[in-house]
Amino acid sequence: MDLNDTPELAEHRAKVRAWLEAHKHEAPVNEGASQVEAEDDIAARRAWQARLTEGGLNGTTWPAEFGGQGLGPLHQVVTNQEIGAAGVPGILDVIGVGMLGPTLIAHGAEEQKERYLLPMLRGDEVWCQLFSEPAAGSDLAAVQTRARRTETGWVLNGQKVWTTNAQFSQYGLLLARTDPDLPKHKGLTMFIVPMDAPGVTVRPLRQISGDAHFNEVFLDDVAIDEDATVGPIDGGWGVGMTTLMFERVTIGLGGEGFGWRADRFAGSLLAEPGAAEDPEVRHRFGELAADFIALRFTGYRMLTTLQQGRIPGPEGGLAKVTTIKAAIEAGELLADTLGPEALSMEPGGWGKLIADLPGLKSAGGTEEILRNMVGERVLGLPPEPRLDKGVAFKELRAREKEAVGT
Repeated sequence: MDLNDTPELAEHRAKVRAWLEAHKHEAPVNEGASQVEAEDDIAARRAWQARLTEGGLNGTTWPAEFGGQGLGPLHQVVTNQEIGAAGVPGILDVIGVGMLGPTLIAHGAEEQKERYLLPMLRGDEVWCQLFSEPAAGSDLAAVQTRARRTETGWVLNGQKVWTTNAQFSQYGLLLARTDPDLPKHKGLTMFIVPMDAPGVTVRPLRQISGDAHFNEVFLDDVAIDEDATVGPIDGGWGVGMTTLMFERVTIGLGGEGFGWRADRFAGSLLAEPGAAEDPEVRHRFGELAADFIALRFTGYRMLTTLQQGRIPGPEGGLAKVTTIKAAIEAGELLADTLGPEALSMEPGGWGKLIADLPGLKSAGGTEEILRNMVGERVLGLPPEPRLDKGVAFKELRAREKEAVGT
C-alpha cells in the first residue's frame, strides 16, 4: 500500500493538527499508560474525551448517525498519530469506543443504539467488558455466570475477573450462560449491565506497581430488564466474537503502543554512557527495533484489509503477542542497562510500565491461545483434541473427570 497521505488524508491530518494546536492547552496531563484512579483525573479525562468528540477526533470510523465521522480506518490512524505527536492523552474509554460500541452498532437494537452510543462516545458513560472468569479466561466459551429468566427480565449470578475500568464504569457488556443444556458455544447471551445495579460488587486487583488496572466483579442476584440482551438469546458467542475481533484489532493496530515504540525508549537507553557501543545492548536493541518495524507493517496490512471492507484474520492476535513480548523485553533491556533507576515509579521513570506490562499478556487473549489460533488458521496445523464438541455444557465436568480417570 502507498504509505504517503492521499490528498483526502492530508486534508484530514491538517484539520486534526489545527484543532489540537488550538485546544491542547485544555487537555489534562498526559499520564501515558499509567492507570487513572483519582476521581478528579477521571472527570478530567472524561471531559477531554467530550472535547475530542466535539472536535471530530473521536469515533472516526463510527457512522455519522451515531455521532461519529463515518470515515475509514486510515483516518483513525492519522488522528491517533496527531494526538500522539501533540503530547496529549487520547480518549479515556478505549474499551467502550473501540470494542463495545462497534458491537452495539453491529448487534444492538435500535433503541439501544439511540440510548447508549452517543453518551459512550462523549465519555458521559464509561463501559467495561465483563467476559473473563476465574475458570474461563482463555476458554471464553466456558463461562459459568448464569442468567436466569424471570417474569420481568433476567437475574445474573456469577463472577468476572480482570475487568479493566470496572471501578468507574457506568455500564458493562457481559457474557452469561442462558442454557446449560446446549453445547458451551451455543447457550450464551450478551447483556448490558448497569454497574450500579444492586448486587454488583467491584473489587480492585492491585499489581506490583500499586496500580489497579484490573478488577474482579461479583454478581449476586442482579436483576436486569428484559431488553438488556444484545443480539439473539443463546447466540451470544457470535456477538462476543465481534467484540474480540475489535479488541484484537484495537490492540494489534496499536502495535507500537503501550509507550514502547522503539524511538520512545531509545533516548533513555542509548544515552547511558557506553550503552551505544556495547555489542550486547546494540544486538538486543536491534532485535527489538526489528520487531517494532514488523509490527508497523503488520498494522498496515490489517489497515488494508479494513479499508477494503474485509475482516482482519489472525494477524491481529499475532500482532498483540509480538507487541507485549517486545515491550517486556524492552523493559528488561532498560533495567539491565540503566540499573535500579530504570525501576523508578516517579513521573518520567519506567518502573510502572515495566511492572505493569506482564499483566497485559492476558489481555485480549493469552499468548498460548493466540499462538494456537495462528498455528491452526495460518499454518494449517491440526487442532488440539476437544472433549466438549457437541456436549451439553452441564455434562462437561463429568466428561472431563472421565477423561482423566477420576
